[in-house]
Amino acid sequence: GFRHYTVADCEFNSSKLNDIEYTHSYYYNKLEYVRFSSSVGKYVGYTEYGIKNAERWNNGPEVIARRGEKERYCFHNVGIDVEADLTKS
Repeated sequence: GFRHYTVADCEFNSSKLNDIEYTHSYYYNKLEYVRFSSSVGKYVGYTEYGIKNAERWNNGPEVIARRGEKERYCFHNVGIDVEADLTKS
């Protein structure tokens, strides 16, 4: 069968909240075809299908909703992760 899945990720290398990058990638059969990156602020397509979706999503409400995910998803989880890491060290 075919596999379609998404991966949301927060990458941070320092304690500064502005250094956090939120990405949301879309995959089909292990091939990433489109990604939203908070550092770019829009969707970027990597395949013909992904480029078409990125263009459509960047002109719709999807991109506005994704821009808020860094604050909602990453900032909340960073606090939890940092606290857990500090208790282990």
